[in-house]
Amino acid sequence: MKTYVGERDATYGWQVNIYDDQTKRIYALDPKPSQRINNHSPDGFSWGYGGSGPAQLALAILLDVYRDETIATENYQDFKWNVIARLNQDSGFELTEQQVREALDDIAKEKQA
Repeated sequence: MKTYVGERDATYGWQVNIYDDQTKRIYALDPKPSQRINNHSPDGFSWGYGGSGPAQLALAILLDVYRDETIATENYQDFKWNVIARLNQDSGFELTEQQVREALDDIAKEKQA
């Protein structure tokens, strides 16, 4: 399982790393694949509000978890508002892959209601 960890750093700014339990690797979440679909934020990711940086992060996380452009593009704005915009800007965040999937399940239920 993957865990997405967002940190604010005075040197590097807003950084999101992926901790992959399966491969035992730690690596940065790359914004480029999501920017090729919709370049909301050329400067990268942010969270804790409803702007362009959080939209880019929501799209990037959904692309990484699902590896499906359709799922990501159809749901990232809702995921941004339901999850990413609610994260604490100052203290960073941790989101597991399971939490991402559960949030998307909740979004799907909301759309059906």
